[in-house]
Order: sequence, then C-alpha cells, then structure tokens
Amino acid sequence: MTPQELKNSILQMAIQGKLVEQRPEEGTAEELYQQIQAEKQRLIYEGKIKKEKPLPEITADEKPFDIPENWKWMRLRSIVYNRGQVIPKGTFSYIDIGSIDNKKQCLNVEENLIEAKDAPSRARKIVAYGDILYSTVRPYLHNMCIIDKTFSFIPIASTGFAAMTCHEGIFNKYLFYYLMSPSFDSYANHTENSKGVAYPAINDNRLYRAVIAIPPFAEQKRIVAKIEELLPYIDRYEQAWSKLENFNKRFPGDMQKSILQMAIQGKLVEQRSEEGTAEELYQQIQAEKQRLIKEGKIKKESLLPQITEDEIPFNIPENWKWVRLGSIGVTQTGNTPSKVHPEYIGKDVPFITPGDILNGYISYDNQALSTLGKLVARLCGAGTVLQVCIGGSIGKAAITDREVAFNQQINSITPISCDSQFILAVITSQYFVAKMKESAGGTATPIINRGIWNMLLIPLPPLAEQKRIVAKLEEILPLCEKLKK
Repeated sequence: MTPQELKNSILQMAIQGKLVEQRPEEGTAEELYQQIQAEKQRLIYEGKIKKEKPLPEITADEKPFDIPENWKWMRLRSIVYNRGQVIPKGTFSYIDIGSIDNKKQCLNVEENLIEAKDAPSRARKIVAYGDILYSTVRPYLHNMCIIDKTFSFIPIASTGFAAMTCHEGIFNKYLFYYLMSPSFDSYANHTENSKGVAYPAINDNRLYRAVIAIPPFAEQKRIVAKIEELLPYIDRYEQAWSKLENFNKRFPGDMQKSILQMAIQGKLVEQRSEEGTAEELYQQIQAEKQRLIKEGKIKKESLLPQITEDEIPFNIPENWKWVRLGSIGVTQTGNTPSKVHPEYIGKDVPFITPGDILNGYISYDNQALSTLGKLVARLCGAGTVLQVCIGGSIGKAAITDREVAFNQQINSITPISCDSQFILAVITSQYFVAKMKESAGGTATPIINRGIWNMLLIPLPPLAEQKRIVAKLEEILPLCEKLKK
C-alpha cells in the first residue's frame, strides 16, 4: 500500500464513521442541522448572507455509503456560505493557485502583494481566517487549504477557488479533510461534474450540490484529532516507503553491476587448471597478431608500455593476466565520410553512430553508406565490439553481427583469440566505464581517444573460462532485466 493509499483509507474511514466511536451524549447531526438552519436565518436577517432557494431533497442514489444513525447527509451548500466579492481598491494580498502548496495543502509563507491597478480580473473573492479554499479547476490536484494566518493587507482570493466559510457547528478541519477524501474526489472529478479536457473544472452548482456526511460537532472534532494523530505516522511510513521504492528501483541495476564486477574478478565461475593460463593465451594472441601483420591484414602498431604494480586496480586469479585493451585485438576509431559527397550515402553498409547503440544492441536501420562510401569509411566485421568514446554516452557498447561503418565518436576492438561477449562484459563493467571517464580529456565534452583507450587495463582469463563466464552471464543477467519491469 502506498502512503497516499494509506492516507486515503484513513480519510475514507473517518467520513464513514469508522475512525472513532459514536457517543450518544454528543447528540445527533439532526439537532446540529436545526442549529445551522437557525444560524442561517440570523445571518440572512443581519444581511450577511442572501436568502437562497430551497435545496432539493437528498435521494438514496446520491448517498455513496452508509453512515451511523446519529449522522446526517447534508448538501455542501447547506453547511457553508461565502463572504461575497469585491473589486480591490488598494494594496491587497492575492491568493491564487500558485499561492498553495498542493503537496502539503497549505498557503505559501510569502504573501503575493498586488496594487489595485495591477489586480487580475479574477481577484475578487473575500476571504478570512478559517475559510476553506478549494480549487474548482482540476480538483484532483488538491489545490486547497484552510486560511490559517493573518495578512499584512486585505486577502482576496481568485475566482478559481470555491471560498467556504463554515456555519457554526461545522468544524472547518473536518470539512477540509472530507474534501480530500476519495469519496469526494470521486464526485468532484466525475465526468458528469468536472467538465473540460485540458483543464477540467467543476462549476459551483455541481460542487455545492455534493452530499456530505455530517456527525455531531463533538465527534467532528474527535475525528480530526484522530486524523492528525495518525498523519505523522503516515509521514514516517512515506519516508520508509520512499527509501524502499528507491532501493527496489536501483536494485536490478546495482545487481547487474555487481554481477559484472564478480565476473571480471574471477568470482562468477570456478577456475580449472586444465584450461591453461591467460599468459599462454596472451602469447597466442601476440603470435596471431604478428602473423596478420606479416600477411598485411593489419598494420603494425607501437608497443604498449609494461603494466606497473600501481596500475592494477584489484586482485584476479593466478591463472588470469592483466593486459592492455589494445594488446588483445585490432582497434580503430571511426570516421564520417564527407557530406559534400552525396554519392557516399547508400544502402550497402550500415553506418553506426552513438545513438544506434542502446542496451547492448545495435540498430542497423538508421543510416547507410554506398559501395563508394565504404572506400572512405572505417569498417569492421561481425564480432567487433563498438564502444562510444565521447560525451554523456561514454561507455555504451555492443557487438556487431555484420559488416558496418562507424563514426568518430566510437572506438572498436576486434578481439583476437578472445570471446567478444566476454570483452563486451569487461568494457561495460562499472570498473572499466569509470576508468574511461577518469581518463577522458576535454572540458565541455569529455572524450577518450583510441590511444588512451588502448592503454586501459582489462583482466584476461583463459579462453575456455571466458566462454563459461559468458554462459553464466547469459543465464543470470536476463533475471536482472525482469526485475526492472
């Protein structure tokens, strides 16, 4: 149950007579109703309110729930009145929708002082301490409050509010909480009552026809006391609930990061001596690179520096090896063929930009180059790992399943004698992405060039263990994705 659902439940219990017990000695709401009628006659006689047409009888269909025997259904108009309207003559404190905090249902601390000459046309309603303001526009937003302070100048409210002064015998706080209840919300926001699309509003006639369940005055006060006793507990519940919600939202992502970190530290699967060592694999990779260089299939690169003890970020198994990323494959930075040559654009090879890489997948349908465009582009084949190397998207990566071209905001590595899925897991881990961001240059837009990217360290296990790690990740990570839904 959400905090709002809990609060709604308490308010609904309150207005149905289920929050506190009924006490015979407190009289009946019928007696209270007769007192209110007497007071209305007095106010009419004194000229403080106008005589109104008799209200229609309340039908059984209008009563949304059962109430205790000593309660009474009354129409809202029969228990409140308004103080009338006025055109501002001097400086006044204007109360409009923006004057109310609709999360706490209270007035803002700062007054909105306006001169008469600058008065909005809606600044008309006379209000005083203890009155209830209820926004008739989008009533579901609960832009409402009790006026609970004095003002430095006469307060005048917007005509966007229903301004209600309670008759004697109606506790303003009881009515206020009633207006916040799910039952009243249901009435005020019903399509028959609240008209309009962008700004649905309930007119005064519909609003004041609403039926209100009224208990004796003493019980009204006891209900309010009980509500206000419970509200701090709801606030505490909301704080705990919010923490739990935040934890639940973070948990799948945090778990995913933790699993990847375990994977690259050699803690996800066991090590097997029969699978050899990463040192042996590393030597095979170097031999293969030399063969490819000799055959002219790749270019000879500058030697990467030896790894020092200070660079190693965490411990790995004995049969693993720390290596520089560029030492285990062929790396490139992409480029963008000149746009002054429209003949470079075509349908022959997908052209990948950072926006085409999302959640470990590549979209191949957005842009493509022609056969001529391929001649001036940077190409890579299936099994190559692409990683974004610039801006807020640094670290996004995916593996190609076909020949593609890619732009200068992406680095690529085609692993040699390594599992591409394992390399993807390593370079998308929290450790590696953090290293990328730490090593990135640039002020306004961070960027990590291929030379620095090649220098970054990755942990390398034997090939067979790489494949077992990938299999385990493919088993576990989909469970994290399910938790996000």
